[in-house]
Amino acid sequence: MDTLPVIAAVDGSDDSLRALDWALDAARRRAVPLRVVHVRQYSAWARPDVLVAGPPDVGDDPVLDQVRTRLDGRADRPDVEYLGLDGAPAALLPELGTTAQLLVLGSRGRGGFASLLLGSNGMAAARDAECPAVVVPRPGREVHGRTPDEPGPRVVVGLQVDSPDESTLAFAFTEAALRGARLQVVAAYAWPVQTWATPAELVPPVFDQDAVENETRTLAEGFLAPHRARHPDVRTEPYVAPGDAAGHLVAASKDADLVVVGRHRRRLLAPARLLGSVTHAVLLHAASPVAVVPPAPPEE
Repeated sequence: MDTLPVIAAVDGSDDSLRALDWALDAARRRAVPLRVVHVRQYSAWARPDVLVAGPPDVGDDPVLDQVRTRLDGRADRPDVEYLGLDGAPAALLPELGTTAQLLVLGSRGRGGFASLLLGSNGMAAARDAECPAVVVPRPGREVHGRTPDEPGPRVVVGLQVDSPDESTLAFAFTEAALRGARLQVVAAYAWPVQTWATPAELVPPVFDQDAVENETRTLAEGFLAPHRARHPDVRTEPYVAPGDAAGHLVAASKDADLVVVGRHRRRLLAPARLLGSVTHAVLLHAASPVAVVPPAPPEE
């Protein structure tokens, strides 16, 4: 059993306190410790006329004191440890993923611009952390999705049938099992399929949409089968539809407990870590918390 802690990154903002509550619940469900981390950012090149010329006193952290007060006396509280670090949050937070099973952040902290839907720290953690990173959005995000067919907890996961990621599916099934939730699997396919005969001539598709949809569903069912066998109590609902995967996932985030998406694998000509356009769009617009799962390391 994985006993690594769940990490909650805090900075005193309302966004980070919402993330703290989410992380507290996640640690309790997993029966693991909660590690509360505050990265204190300071200027190492302050001007002579500016008083802030070095790191703050490591023994005086009002942000962590605020969290202690908030968590003291909580019923069924897991073991909690507190860690204060000095440096750049966007660099230090992803590194913490090597010693955690989950890293949880708010969508924007104290340093974010009001016009940004996702702060740089959340983006860096989602892109670079070695463990899954969960970004908890501000309440009130409006998405134009259909009302769920039935009430109750629901986890949503995106599935690319042309390049499925087993780590993403495994995380989604585990999370649904921990929450007693049903799992909605969104598998989108491009339609209409278009080809070009010449640079100026667009050829109408010769594909049958029903055939494409049935093939997508068959592939999805095949990828889900081993995970269903490991989690027989998780009810899955494949949702196969044409169009943009990001749009379907954002719509499905309405009233969902969590949306799970994968992160791109590194490629030979693009060795830097990438989020991918779908993951990026879901982080920006989903109404529910979003978990970004790193791909499993390639086998030797």
